[in-house]
Amino acid sequence: MENTKLTKLEKYWILYDVGNSAFILLVSTIIPIYFNYLAGSAGISEVDYLAYWGYAASAATVIVAVIGPILGSVADTKNYKKPLFVITMMVGVIGCAALAVPASWVVFLAVFVVAKVGYNASLIFYDSMLVDVTTGERMDTVSSHGYAWGYIGSCIPFVISLVFVLMYESIGITMKAAMAIAFFLNAAWWLLVTIPLLKNYEQKHYAELPEQPIRGSFRRLWKTLVSIKKEKHIFLYLLAFFFFIDGVYTIIEMATAYGSALGLDSTGLLLALLVTQIVAFPCALIFSKLSKQYETDVLIKVCIVAYTGIALFAIQLDKQWEFWLLAVLVGMFQGAIQALSRSYFARIIPAEKSGEYFGIYDICGKGASFVGTTLVGVVAQLTNVANAGVAIIAVLFVIGFVLFHKAAALNRQTFAGRERD
Repeated sequence: MENTKLTKLEKYWILYDVGNSAFILLVSTIIPIYFNYLAGSAGISEVDYLAYWGYAASAATVIVAVIGPILGSVADTKNYKKPLFVITMMVGVIGCAALAVPASWVVFLAVFVVAKVGYNASLIFYDSMLVDVTTGERMDTVSSHGYAWGYIGSCIPFVISLVFVLMYESIGITMKAAMAIAFFLNAAWWLLVTIPLLKNYEQKHYAELPEQPIRGSFRRLWKTLVSIKKEKHIFLYLLAFFFFIDGVYTIIEMATAYGSALGLDSTGLLLALLVTQIVAFPCALIFSKLSKQYETDVLIKVCIVAYTGIALFAIQLDKQWEFWLLAVLVGMFQGAIQALSRSYFARIIPAEKSGEYFGIYDICGKGASFVGTTLVGVVAQLTNVANAGVAIIAVLFVIGFVLFHKAAALNRQTFAGRERD
């Protein structure tokens, strides 16, 4: 019987979710509103503001999509994963703090892209650490706890930041000063809660150090890319993941920007998305328990269907209470689909190539979200209607569901065959 108590190393790994989630919560809430403030001061229209924000998010994810597999392959070399993780994590932390400096909306977007690249790149190494910190049968549980505690833990610096951002006039400071406090606070939180993992993590699965590590990493990556088509169960899963997680990350990236472009109250948007974090905490843990009773692929399908409904509902959204309802619904399934997708993938790949595979996973995940964010921006500008771009997100989920259904069936056949052999 599986021991449900988390080990110290599993807890330290989970803490990084708590740290980086503080930054991504800012990205989903306060940062788009502050960018709207900077852009509005420069005379940028609401529709163009939404589009530019989408393009910046897309730029960050495209950069990581290009460098991710290369970095992931290098990280599979013995003793390389932790240093690369530290470098990318620090780029994200310093970038988050540096957002306090720019007064120009263009420079602000540039700094945001750098910070987001650091954040996304660090997750390649962090996600691939899952095979080192726990066992195959515990991956659903540990991954779910990561997202669950990440959601609730990130609320601590966020609530403190919210006090300054919403009450800066009463406190007697400027909006810029309030935002600076928020950026520095969240950067410090991100760094401090990561320290236990940095002190205790050891890379257990790796490729031996070749004479030329970089060239050897490229060679391994090329072999993996060539052979992955033969591993049809992995290839089809990645293709499905590309579509359904693209929709998930587009909703995360664009929720506040979308609500702001519709003219909804900024304070209400921030509080509604705080509710998303709070709802996501127990729901992620509930799905963790459900994963012991039901197959992981069945639970992922439930999440995809739910997200399809959420996207369809968002198309007609134009009232504050509807945004609140949307926030609750997203919270119910957001942590579950992310956690279960991560652990599902970790189980079907070779452990010693986890960095390479999670680099490719990142292309199909956060790297692929540029499709959704770009489409939302382009369609919004072409139609001059913010709601119009959201319709395409529902299509992404439908395609993702069909492909995942096929991938899950193939995975079961593959592993059943291996057990017989």
